[in-house]
Amino acid sequence: MLAPIQRFIDPLRKAAAQQIFGKEEVIDKILAAMLCGGHVLLSDVPGTGKTTLARTLAYALDADFRRIQLTPDMMPADILGVSIPDPKTQAFVFHKGPVFAQIVLADEINRATPRTQSALLECMEEGQVTVDGVTYALEQPFFVMATQNPVEMQGTFPLPEAQLDRFLLCLSLGYPSREQSLALLAQGGAREATIPVTTVQAWQSAQAVCRTIHVSTAIQTYLVALAEATRTHRDIQLGLSTRGLMTWQAVSQAAAALHGRDYVIPEDVQWLAVDCIAHRLVCRGGGSWTEGTDPCRTLVEEILHTVPVPKETLWKS
Repeated sequence: MLAPIQRFIDPLRKAAAQQIFGKEEVIDKILAAMLCGGHVLLSDVPGTGKTTLARTLAYALDADFRRIQLTPDMMPADILGVSIPDPKTQAFVFHKGPVFAQIVLADEINRATPRTQSALLECMEEGQVTVDGVTYALEQPFFVMATQNPVEMQGTFPLPEAQLDRFLLCLSLGYPSREQSLALLAQGGAREATIPVTTVQAWQSAQAVCRTIHVSTAIQTYLVALAEATRTHRDIQLGLSTRGLMTWQAVSQAAAALHGRDYVIPEDVQWLAVDCIAHRLVCRGGGSWTEGTDPCRTLVEEILHTVPVPKETLWKS
């Protein structure tokens, strides 16, 4: 049953590991998001490999790839596309923007104005673009990896909670370890070019299988109990949304598949909990995910330790 997922995951893991050293867990989490049709926000300082990782995944998949460098003067049409009159027929012809790709890197999304941010996030949610009253379907599968620098906040437009909620996972690559840095220097920057190792069709097949991963009633009850704990916690002002709960289940299915199982266990739910839901919460007492001082991550870990875990005999039922 899991063979299509392994044919998608294993080659991508190897290709990404050749370009990004020592970040296997982050890579696996990004692959989990790709498996269940979600999008990822990477919050990191410049130069940690975010663009390299997105490009590597696209090249390894032989997928259409576009990188959008977002700036304050960028308009929605620069992303979505624009209708231009044809000189011969005088009819308006739609010219597609860079969002019409299967893998899109939205670099420094917090430098774009809220209007432009909303245009991109609508594409992520709806999988389509509407220009001049005409709707155009985006290519499928469709995956957005957005980045932002959490340090240089001057002149930026931090994503509000409603827009952060569109991202399935919020991750950070972080700096390499001392050993990884030494290996990079020894390599001298020379890396083999990434070649296609799997296909977009394999990606679609893996997504279809991922949706069939079994989630028992006990696991669903566990997910609901965790969500309710965020909504009633005295230190959390805004708890987990319904969208967040549903996507948490979906990415837990992907986590199970990544670990070679056709059913979800509590460890799958816990593995992605902080990255899936902390950015969707609003905590009391200051601090935010976009500022890099998010107390919600700590509170999510606390909740995971307080909500009872279902018994093993109920996981497959």
